[in-house]
Amino acid sequence: MTTSTPSWPRERGHRRGLELQFGATRAELVGRALTTGDPLADAVVEAIQRHGSSLRIQLGQGLHHGLGTLEDPHPAVAELLASTENLPDYATDELLDHGSLAFFTMPPAAHIISLSAGALIRVYQSPSITNVLMTTGRLVEGADRRIRETGSWVNTAMLPGSLRPGAPGYVATIQVRMLHAQMRRLARTRSVDEESFGVPINQVDLARTWMDFTVTMLDAEATMGFGLTSSETADLYRYWWVIAHLLGIDPELVEGIESNDQAHRVDAMFQAVTGPLIPDSSVLASATLSSISGLLHQILKVPPTLGGLALNDLARRFHPSAIAEELGLRRNVVAEKALDVAIARVRSSRATLRRDPERWAREQQKQLAATRKLVAKGSVALYATGAE
Repeated sequence: MTTSTPSWPRERGHRRGLELQFGATRAELVGRALTTGDPLADAVVEAIQRHGSSLRIQLGQGLHHGLGTLEDPHPAVAELLASTENLPDYATDELLDHGSLAFFTMPPAAHIISLSAGALIRVYQSPSITNVLMTTGRLVEGADRRIRETGSWVNTAMLPGSLRPGAPGYVATIQVRMLHAQMRRLARTRSVDEESFGVPINQVDLARTWMDFTVTMLDAEATMGFGLTSSETADLYRYWWVIAHLLGIDPELVEGIESNDQAHRVDAMFQAVTGPLIPDSSVLASATLSSISGLLHQILKVPPTLGGLALNDLARRFHPSAIAEELGLRRNVVAEKALDVAIARVRSSRATLRRDPERWAREQQKQLAATRKLVAKGSVALYATGAE
């Protein structure tokens, strides 16, 4: 007996167009990705719905202490943990311990701005993701909470050594994966339109969001003056391959990317099946910028009176001009000039630090210590251990 391939979601572009632009093989991959969620995590969520808190506790123990510590684990939990604990061959000790160090060559506040004004605003440009947020009620949550939760996860995951099984970044990343699976199930119970958008939080959505935490953030940070070398950039991408593995993202979609140019080429394929903005995208963008306007003074020394205007202008620089206009990001000449001066100062200071390896290393350790303190103050929502 043969099973039919799910039809191409009607609001996610056209297969023929994708074949012409990227080839039949890539079109086949994208078509499969649009109609696929995360089978391993989805199976665990379904099992939790049937068995309740006992299975949540089992999963929590397995995440923190390993599959081997569980007596008679549920098959779904065992399969998920076996997959996540079996890290890919490229996840060497060198990569796990040192691959993320370039992340700590800039202050945590720079990452919060690139995350929120860059990555999250671009996440919200996806109609399918915004539609899930509306359907599940997550849209109405405070933007500041979403930024704090996401920022806490990214900071935790980037700490050296934290992606090893049982370590905080490993646990936090799989908790994010479980939250995705929970939202996917909730959206389906509320009859999200899969014929239009595909499976809720499907593999394309996950891979496109991975791009937002990599190339979108890296481009945004470079725009603010915090550029990285090609070697540093490649290390970070390889580190994010491990995160993709833990998030349940199909490796065919993202592995092998080692530069921003490569990432942009692959991301163009995801953009081709993302669809146009919807009104709620601009609502989320505005709420996000309002939540972080004070941070510009902290890292770029922009006068507080210009904070909101400057952040708005900075967000314009992070996104294509047509998208910025649709999101209501207006240009302000005064803020633009202030930012030009501030960014030039950051670039100059950073170049001076790089010329002195000892000072550069001390600065890196300083920012790593600052990130550790932030992580110690809070964590992402612990779905896997019962909190929602």
